[in-house]
Amino acid sequence: MNIEELEPKEIMKGFHGRIIHGKDFTWVFWEIEKGASLPEHNHVNEQLIHVIDGEFEFTLYGKKNICKKGSTFLIPANVPHSGFAISDCILIDVFSPKRDDLG
Repeated sequence: MNIEELEPKEIMKGFHGRIIHGKDFTWVFWEIEKGASLPEHNHVNEQLIHVIDGEFEFTLYGKKNICKKGSTFLIPANVPHSGFAISDCILIDVFSPKRDDLG
C-alpha cells in the first residue's frame, strides 16, 4: 500500500489524517495546517508521535515542548495533552489500543 492511496480525512479543523487500523493499534499519517490547534484532551490509548516535518508545540504535564523534524514523543494513556502547529507539519501517530473513534 502507498500512503498516497489512502484518502485523507479532516478529523478536526486543520488536521488531515490518513488512517490505518490494525487489530490492536491505529496508525495515522497527519498533514497539519499551520495554526491548527489541538485542544487539551486525554484518551485511554497510549500514543507515540513522530514529527516527519515542521514544528509542533506539544503540551504534556503542563510543559510546552517544541517538536521539530525527527522528534518523537510518548504520551501515556489518560494523560491530558494539547498541541499547536507552529508551521505546516507532517506527523505520524501510533495509538494502542486502536482508536475506533478515528474512523
